[in-house]
Amino acid sequence: MTLFSYVVRWDHGFAPNPFHGICTLATCKPLIRRKAKIGDWVLGTGSAERKFQGRAIFLMHIDELSRFDDYWMNPRFVRKRPTMNGSLKQRFGDNIYHHDEGGAWVQADSRHSRDGHANDKNLARDTNTTDRVLIASDFMYWGEAAPKIPKSLQKFVIARPGWEENFTQVEIEQLVDWAKSHEQQGQVGDPLEWQYERWWR
Repeated sequence: MTLFSYVVRWDHGFAPNPFHGICTLATCKPLIRRKAKIGDWVLGTGSAERKFQGRAIFLMHIDELSRFDDYWMNPRFVRKRPTMNGSLKQRFGDNIYHHDEGGAWVQADSRHSRDGHANDKNLARDTNTTDRVLIASDFMYWGEAAPKIPKSLQKFVIARPGWEENFTQVEIEQLVDWAKSHEQQGQVGDPLEWQYERWWR
């Protein structure tokens, strides 16, 4: 069992996407998406820029992996396709990639596109390294309600770009026990960035 910890610089509800009872990581962090396995954990902590450093934005326990085409076509995840004239929850859908009949990547109009057109930089970053979506039904997404991680678990707070994964099994169990001690499950709060984007609704 491995735990990957990284800083969620922008918490829009896009990466990760915690809506409809399932937490997914389908964009950004391509190396984590490539390396992670079923049974692993992913922890996202808050950014110093938003004065949320040292807080837990989300913790997901991976129980499923999917390729982008399967994610796009699966009826379970159709609601995670973005609708840019919808609610904030709809606008930040992360189900945005699939191949066309000729095998070329298609990027749906989304947080990662540009004025309705594909953003090649984001497309390359999201898809070139790995064709994988991380899926979790067991997760805690706190967002703007992110709790402070206690001093005894501060080694899980990564104050740099990239991520950390060198945690012992005992350390991981301690973090998970702390998270579960809140007796919360699924989406607890709204994404942090939504407080700056209320006018979108």
